[in-house]
Amino acid sequence: MKFHAFHLMPYRHVDMAEAGKYRSYWSVLPNALYDPAKGADLYQEYIDQLVLAAKLGFDGVCVNEHHQSAYGLMPAPNLIASILIDRTRGMSTRIPIIGRALPLLNNPLTVAEEYAMLDALSHGRIVAGFVRGIGCEYHASGVNPIYSHDRFHEAHDLIIRSWTEPGPFEFEGEQYNFKYVNPWPRCVQRPHPPVWIPSQGSAETIEWAAHPKRKYPFIITFSPVESVMRFHELYKQQARNYGYEADGSQLGWAVPVYVAETDEIAIRESEQHIEALFNNFLYMPLEMVLPPGYTSIASLKAILATKKGMTTVKQTMKDILEKGTFAVGSPETVRRKIEEAHAKSGFKVLVTMIQFGTLPDHLVRKSTELFAKEVMPKLRPLGESAAPARAAE
Repeated sequence: MKFHAFHLMPYRHVDMAEAGKYRSYWSVLPNALYDPAKGADLYQEYIDQLVLAAKLGFDGVCVNEHHQSAYGLMPAPNLIASILIDRTRGMSTRIPIIGRALPLLNNPLTVAEEYAMLDALSHGRIVAGFVRGIGCEYHASGVNPIYSHDRFHEAHDLIIRSWTEPGPFEFEGEQYNFKYVNPWPRCVQRPHPPVWIPSQGSAETIEWAAHPKRKYPFIITFSPVESVMRFHELYKQQARNYGYEADGSQLGWAVPVYVAETDEIAIRESEQHIEALFNNFLYMPLEMVLPPGYTSIASLKAILATKKGMTTVKQTMKDILEKGTFAVGSPETVRRKIEEAHAKSGFKVLVTMIQFGTLPDHLVRKSTELFAKEVMPKLRPLGESAAPARAAE
């Protein structure tokens, strides 16, 4: 099994009493609640946490993109990725960018160029994540969600062609048109960096990602564990429909994780912070989660059944634990939960959210170290082994 540390970089110093006057931490929360000095310190704190994970032997450290939100302070994940590339110089650590929201872009070639730069700077260590972007991003960007699938697919095709076909060439599409497609530099990894597709479980995305021309790893995020297993099975069934068997390396689970000495300590230390994630940072009205035209009727029904109010209804720690949307406990308990999930679907990509909500730095470090030292080694046999990362020079 491959292990990746993931970070949203939330603004954990937000005044929750004041923020509670607004209907969401997304788009409508006034940025006057953001303190630039505290924010500057948070960036350093969060980058240091990811570097710690790399030094502890995680296979990758992940960043992602969100806009106009206290939930995630990474509107430009490539900037954080470039810092991590430098801070992990001399290590084998991957830098997955999971991912860039392609439909929000007017010029997808900038992603092709930036990823190629990062691939060069890292000597071939990046993973190229592509997403449509969750519904609320369309409120922040002004892009019509009706065209999100078309823009995503066309932007993806343009980027892949720019990496694999000699330039210059002309590109004429329904959404994008370019007289010259001729990016410099080119990717170190050939034919291009690995591509991951994080998702909330869209049926269309599963069908597209599993296609034999792509076979992209499909990373399920923020879902109850049984729903994760069901989406993995849908991916495997889609692969069978295409005439092949999906490998565990094509299946991923992204989940918040907290490890402490005992189950009781882990729950006590993490409770207020995981509840802050689901009840404050992630909470949003349904029209922001799923704006009109964002998804098909079939996918809408599946998402509503799967999420069961995860982002639109307040939850207690008991609710979160019963749904299995949070792996928390002693090293033995967390290991067992992951083993049980793996036994059901065979996934080999685990993306652990090491910080969530308002979780402070000392608890992030404690949990990350316990996970790396007492959980990861026992789960390695479930997948391919990886050489431990070397210390940065």
